[in-house]
Amino acid sequence: MANSTPPIESLHRGLVLLRELRDGRVLGVKDAAELLGVAPSTAHRLLTALCFDGFAIQDRDRQYRLGPELRPERVRGMDVDEFRTLVHPVIDRLSKTVGETVHVWVRQGPLLRWVDGVEGTAPAHVPSDRWDRVPAYASAAGKALLSELNGKQLEKVFAGGLPPARASHITNLASLKRHLQAVRTRGYAISIEESAQGVDGVAVCSKDSLGRPIFAISLAIPSSRFERGRVPDYVEALRYAVEQTEEALGARTA
Repeated sequence: MANSTPPIESLHRGLVLLRELRDGRVLGVKDAAELLGVAPSTAHRLLTALCFDGFAIQDRDRQYRLGPELRPERVRGMDVDEFRTLVHPVIDRLSKTVGETVHVWVRQGPLLRWVDGVEGTAPAHVPSDRWDRVPAYASAAGKALLSELNGKQLEKVFAGGLPPARASHITNLASLKRHLQAVRTRGYAISIEESAQGVDGVAVCSKDSLGRPIFAISLAIPSSRFERGRVPDYVEALRYAVEQTEEALGARTA
């Protein structure tokens, strides 16, 4: 007779919850505990783990639903592949203008999701390999997107704490809020070797008519030639690229 005991019990329990969420069920901690036959504290840990990796989200009523990791990706109501087709010519022109690698990002919970990228033309440029699962607070694009959230929204995003980052000087939610206030004031974000060694970044985000962040466009620049004196030029080019993308989005979704 085959062994009916799962080889990894905790993984099995997480997958059971994931299957329920995938099928459209909304779960509270008590529901999950009863479903699995475990203590509420165990169910809560499992649901928190699913939220951390984007497989679940917790709503205002403290109920858990399917997260963005398993939902079809959309940008302002547009399929992400369609959005990628729309934004690629814009970032290709931007990369040729500044000579550096360009990336487009959206935020999923406390992490960033890479959408598209174009490799720079300058010597020793940053590769445009797909970067994913980047802690939002430890990158220029992520900080640009997070800066448009209010305090309560930030607390919800980072309810499970700040994900580990390579070398960020931001260590808690209080320091993150202070940093984002400065980003919000100047209208762009910078990162200095926070998500990758030897790579600095500058980013600007797009907002909808209600001021909600949609996507961010960033430049990835080798630290060896990053000059703060050039930041205003980078920001101007990024803002123009964001405006071009927003115009194309408006024309496509009108």
